[in-house]
Amino acid sequence: MADVQEFFTSYLPHKLSKKPDLAKEINTVYQFNLGDAGNWVVDLTVDGGEVREGTADNPDCVVEAKGKHFAALLDNPASAMVMLATRKLKVSSMSAGMALQKLFA
Repeated sequence: MADVQEFFTSYLPHKLSKKPDLAKEINTVYQFNLGDAGNWVVDLTVDGGEVREGTADNPDCVVEAKGKHFAALLDNPASAMVMLATRKLKVSSMSAGMALQKLFA
């Protein structure tokens, strides 16, 4: 099972540093509320993107899941639709949520 903390502290910052135009392309502030895996902000409105622990004042998209469900999603991104249908994953903006595929791939 994927390590959620490692995804936000290592994988995602590394990906954004390798592909700085990705932040400009998506241009969204994401708030991840992941229960026991913590709260994380992915701000793709700033140059190069920023990933930090905590909460955003006015996110464009809020993603909610239990830590274990988000870890399962990281292992198998194709499971997102099933997780949405079963309410294991909640996304406040589906259009912004679809752009997350670019971060997970």
